[in-house]
Amino acid sequence: QVQLVESGGGLVQAGGSLRLSCAASGGTFSRYGMGWFRQAPGKEREFVATIGWSGGNTVYADSVKGRFTISRDNAKNTVYLQMNSLKPEDTAVYYCAADRSIFSVGGTREADFGPWGQGTQVTVSS
Repeated sequence: QVQLVESGGGLVQAGGSLRLSCAASGGTFSRYGMGWFRQAPGKEREFVATIGWSGGNTVYADSVKGRFTISRDNAKNTVYLQMNSLKPEDTAVYYCAADRSIFSVGGTREADFGPWGQGTQVTVSS
């Protein structure tokens, strides 16, 4: 089964940038769509972005469209989330997850994904 480890979170000022990474091991990473979700304090986990198994399809939440970019490097078994023009409302724990279905073009529902990484904290100060 795929194991996922996120990194790259931290504290940044509003308007700044961060790049999150999610390294996969123990499975055939290149066959699965990948997603990023986030959970802010006191809120439910929400969809952020997804990318299909080949990298040819991406979908974004409206709240991050035009600011965030999801990408993947199948040779490195890693998926990335480049976050630009960060806002205080982007503060959350960010999770990556693998789609449950092989050769998925990328889902948007939390139920479509598993396993999950442990999360990485992103804090945006105003």
